[in-house]
Amino acid sequence: MSDSTKSSLSSPEERAEKRVAGEAGKNGISRRGFLKGAGFTAAGTALLDGVQTFGREAAAAATPGVTELGPGPVPVRLRVNGKEHAMDIEPRTTLAEALRINLGMTGTKIVCDRGACSGCTVWLDKMPVNSCMTLAVDAIGHDVTTIEGLSAEGEPHPLQTAFVKHDAMQCGFCTPGMVMSCVALLERNPHPTEQDVRHAIAGNLCRCGTYPKIFAATVETAGNIRKA
Repeated sequence: MSDSTKSSLSSPEERAEKRVAGEAGKNGISRRGFLKGAGFTAAGTALLDGVQTFGREAAAAATPGVTELGPGPVPVRLRVNGKEHAMDIEPRTTLAEALRINLGMTGTKIVCDRGACSGCTVWLDKMPVNSCMTLAVDAIGHDVTTIEGLSAEGEPHPLQTAFVKHDAMQCGFCTPGMVMSCVALLERNPHPTEQDVRHAIAGNLCRCGTYPKIFAATVETAGNIRKA
């Protein structure tokens, strides 16, 4: 009689004893082997947690004075358009979200939300940045300027007036970012050429194709500022 035949003729009691003893089944994994593997996995997870905790503690010790924030909301203060604003935000909150949701400054548009179109451009210490790619906590201690901050005593910036005159906007999604980039250019260079304007808005996308009118509005504004 073959071994396979003997195995098939084993009594239920014998088969139960083999299972208790940890004999491998059809898939090659015994209960004993499974329990051993589970034990190793739990031990490995505990070891990994310990290593990560040690790594965080070591990093904190190596960088004294650095405060770890989150993951829940934390109190922060942002200086926006010359005024201090207090809010509670999660550390993952972008500057664009903080401006629009927490402060209600909806002039800053979130268009692509990937830093590809620059429709969300604001200034960070006079430097144009994509607010959708900037964490709000990274703006702490800096001066943030939005499209709302360009007007003086309720009067629009001369470039905004020129945009209306030259019909340099259609759908309006890119307009705030365009204006912020062009005014930043005028702040740095009061005598820009059309090529300078082209370079300044190289990262700003206008899906309506109003680029020629944007160039004209910016160059004209520069001339009017010089005359004034």
